[in-house]
Amino acid sequence: MLKVVIFDCDGVLVDTERDGHRVAFNRAFAAKGLAVEWSVAEYGELLKVAGGKERMRHYFQQNGWPDEANDHDAYLKELHRLKTDLFIKIIEGKELPLRPGVARLVDEVIAEGLTPAVCSTSNERAVNLVVDTMLGADRKSRFGAILAGDVVSKKKPDPEIYSLALERLKLDPSECIVVEDSNNGLMAAYGAGIKCIVTTSGYTADEDFGVADLVVPELGDPPNVRVTVETLREIVK
Repeated sequence: MLKVVIFDCDGVLVDTERDGHRVAFNRAFAAKGLAVEWSVAEYGELLKVAGGKERMRHYFQQNGWPDEANDHDAYLKELHRLKTDLFIKIIEGKELPLRPGVARLVDEVIAEGLTPAVCSTSNERAVNLVVDTMLGADRKSRFGAILAGDVVSKKKPDPEIYSLALERLKLDPSECIVVEDSNNGLMAAYGAGIKCIVTTSGYTADEDFGVADLVVPELGDPPNVRVTVETLREIVK
């Protein structure tokens, strides 16, 4: 029986990747005086690497490290901290609206006596601010868990984040469902034994979601509602 609906953050709650994270990375590079600017297409390729610090490490390993990056780990940590600060400013400025249907479905989940949750390996501060700023403090108070950042040692597609959610929420995999937007997220959910629906985003529309329980372009608001609590219950039963 369905008890908890778990949402990913980036690409599910808000379409952050192209116009949020990518922009913040580029602003961080510029602030550090680096001649690096990730285009929309290039960032789409880099998204195959999960995690912001991991993404930058991959890029610098392929294209050369900045001269000042003597300690690679420390350099990435500082650069990612700056990027996160810049991303926070984008969220605080409400430049990134909720994706269609997110607020509606969260409200429906709560009204039906179910529990919403968030599982993301993105920065904890940023994820909490998205939920707080875009969904509001009242909705946030109803979330059973907001798991984000470095609470796990392995990023998606490893199932560790969802296995942790099952442990924290004391759930059997059959008592919840995940809403994801990427194949990495889908594989992470399935690896933990949890059913998963996919709301494709601009960067993930062409990925192979053949094994997903449902694939939609968005959750949808009236008159184009695509996913309801009843939809989720039918999948989980």
